[in-house]
Amino acid sequence: MKLLLTGARIIDPAQNIDSRMDIFLEDGKIAKTGINLSKSIKSKNSETITIDLDGMILVPGLIDMHTHLREPGFEYKETIASGAAAAVAGGFTSIACMPNTNPINDNRSITEFIKRKAAETALVNVYPIGAISMDSAGSKLTEFWDLKEAGIVALSDDGNPVMNAALMRRAMEYAFSLQLPVISHCEDTNLSADGLMNEGYYSTILGLRGIPGIAEEAMIARDILIAEFTKTCVHIAHVSTAGSVRLIRDAKKRGLKVTAETAPHYFTLTEESLQGYDTNFKVNPPLRSEKDIAAIKEGLADGTIDVIACDHAPHGRTDKEVEFEYAANGISGLETSLGLSLNLINSKILTWPELIVRMSLYPARILNLPKGTLETGTDADITVIDPLLKWTVDVQAFRSRGKNSPFHGRQMQGKAILTIVGGEIKYDGR
Repeated sequence: MKLLLTGARIIDPAQNIDSRMDIFLEDGKIAKTGINLSKSIKSKNSETITIDLDGMILVPGLIDMHTHLREPGFEYKETIASGAAAAVAGGFTSIACMPNTNPINDNRSITEFIKRKAAETALVNVYPIGAISMDSAGSKLTEFWDLKEAGIVALSDDGNPVMNAALMRRAMEYAFSLQLPVISHCEDTNLSADGLMNEGYYSTILGLRGIPGIAEEAMIARDILIAEFTKTCVHIAHVSTAGSVRLIRDAKKRGLKVTAETAPHYFTLTEESLQGYDTNFKVNPPLRSEKDIAAIKEGLADGTIDVIACDHAPHGRTDKEVEFEYAANGISGLETSLGLSLNLINSKILTWPELIVRMSLYPARILNLPKGTLETGTDADITVIDPLLKWTVDVQAFRSRGKNSPFHGRQMQGKAILTIVGGEIKYDGR
C-alpha cells in the first residue's frame, strides 16, 4: 500500500520536526517527508491513496511499554487479539506486554506463543516482557539469554516485587550484560501489608487498610542504590508518590542510569475518588493525594519521569463486581490513555513534542526498539490525532474485553483517528 498523508502538523521530536508537512509511505516504510509532495508523488505513483489531514496532528506511532494482555491463561479478561484491537483504537502502534499470565512468561515457549498469537492478529507490534524470576516468585532467576533469543525486550516481575535484594542485584547485572532493561515493580510488601488504598485521612474514614507511600519509596530507594552499586540501569514502573519523584530526580542529578514511568490515573485521580467504594478506582499502587498528583505533573514537566505508560489491566466483571477488599487491582487503559494525557497539553504541563517524547520516543529508547521516529527508511508506524475532537468514554464501546474503567461517561477532547502500522491502516476512526 502507498499512502500520501497531506496537510497535517507533523511532530517528530527525534528529528526536531514540528511543522505542517506531507508524508509518503511505501512498502511499509517512511519513504519521504516534505512540503507539497502531492504533485511529484502522484505523477510517479498513480495508485497512491491520498488522505487529507488538515488540522490533524501526525506523530510517530505511540508506544505503551506497560500493558497486560492476559493471554495465555486469563482469556476471559483479555486476549492478545482483543488487546491489540484496543491498542490501535487508542492510537498505539506498539505495546510491550507484562509476563503475569498463566503460566507466567518465564520461558521460551510462552514468549514464542505470545509472538505467534500477536502475528496472527496482524494489528499492532507486540513485544513480550519476560519474568525476572521463575513463576515471578522471587527465588530463582529465569534464563535471560534464552528469553531474549525468543524475543523478549525487557524483564519484570510486575505485580510481584522482587523482595530479595541479592536476586535483584544479580538480575540487574545479568540483564545489563544482555542490554535488557529491568522494569521494577517497587513495593515493599511488608509495608503495604495487604492494604487496599492510600494510607491517610480517606483510608481512615472509609475503614480500609492503608498502603503508605513509603512502601513504594523504600523499594525505589533500594533499587536506585543497587543500580548505583552495580553501575547498571533500572526502570521504575508506575510511579505514584511525591517521595518517589524526589528520589528519582535526585538519582538522575547524580548521573545514575534510572528511568521511570507513570500512568494517566496517577496524574488524573486522587484517593478521594474511592469514597463510593467503586472498585474501578482500585489500583496498585493506589491512587494518592493532590500533593502527589502535583509532584507527578512536575516530574513529567521537568523530565524526571520519562514515560507515560497506561498500565492497561483489563478484568472480567467477576473480578471487579465484588466487595472492595476482594476486587482485583487495575484499570482497562489503552483506549483512554491518550485522551487523559492530552489534558497535560491543555493545562500547559507539557507541550506537544514533550508529550510525544514520553509516549513514543523514550519508550522506544528504553526498550531498544527501532521505533519512535518518522525518519526516512524506518517502519511506517504512525498515529494521527484530532486534537479538537470531543468524545465521551463508553466502556461498552471498548474493543478491550476489560470494561473496568473509572472514566466511563467522562468527557474527553482529543483522540486518535488513524493508526497506521507498517504502512497499513489498522484503525480508522474518522
